Amino acid sequence: MSASEIAIRARGLSKDFAQCHAVSGIDLTVERQQVYGFLGPNGSGKSTSIRMLCGLLTPSAGEIEVLGLKIPEQADILRQRIGYMTQSFSLFSDLTVRENLEFLAAIQNMPRRQAARRIDELISEYHFIEQQNQLTGTMSGGQKQRLALAGSVLHQPELLFLDEPTSAVDPESRRDFWEKLFELADGGATILVSTHYMDEAERCHRLAILDHGLLVADGAPTELTDVLDGRILKVRAKRPRRAKQVLDNVPGVISATHIGSTLRVLLDSKQLSKEVLKRALVDRQISAEIEPAQANLEDVFVAVTDKQTASAHLANSDSEEAR
Repeated sequence: MSASEIAIRARGLSKDFAQCHAVSGIDLTVERQQVYGFLGPNGSGKSTSIRMLCGLLTPSAGEIEVLGLKIPEQADILRQRIGYMTQSFSLFSDLTVRENLEFLAAIQNMPRRQAARRIDELISEYHFIEQQNQLTGTMSGGQKQRLALAGSVLHQPELLFLDEPTSAVDPESRRDFWEKLFELADGGATILVSTHYMDEAERCHRLAILDHGLLVADGAPTELTDVLDGRILKVRAKRPRRAKQVLDNVPGVISATHIGSTLRVLLDSKQLSKEVLKRALVDRQISAEIEPAQANLEDVFVAVTDKQTASAHLANSDSEEAR
């Protein structure tokens, strides 16, 4: 892959706060015109990573190149070419829709005529014609989200960073928001978006899963789920709660989760057969039907974070034995 095809490249990216390792040795490559996702729970390092990639936070270690620029050394130049949107929606509630966009244009030193044309375009494109003189503080969460996105792309950035932008809006607004992201990508923009929603992660061209500051998986959603082929089983039992208690104690079972009236079972290996699970249930006088199931991203997340937890536990045990 040539350098011109890469929007973001990070190697060994780390950030420490006091005695906390917020991000540890992340390697990352994001191609241009991709919608690239960061998936992980709160505290996984998503926001810290984004701030380092934007040049807002200096890394403790590692190298970053964004749009061909060295970061943080050339962060001032980079800011003219990127957009950044957070979950808090940086809007002024006592200004109207148009006034918010005019204020952002003034901050970015856009010529007045150019700014006016661009604001007219965005008000039409983002469906604010009837609300352009409405105070932002009176708008719904979904409307504020659309306005925040419009403000982020006011200067037509090459790269857009979105830090959990849908956490405070309803499902319909989330769906519409993602359609707008793909329109931007089709128009040539590269988008890096963090989320903790599995359905959003499935939409991304490529996905990084973060856990406790570590990059534990990276790939297209279908690539990540294909790795678990043969390791997901669906269990139908008359006593699902009791069946879960039994299966949780079978060696090789990573998790057994209630999904409606069935159990979704994640195995640590293809070698563990459904006959072993059935025998364990029969021994406890629990009848059940067991069949293979297709893996999803939630399964991937559980599998990779469980592996990381096990590795950390093993490392701690080794350290204790060494002492």
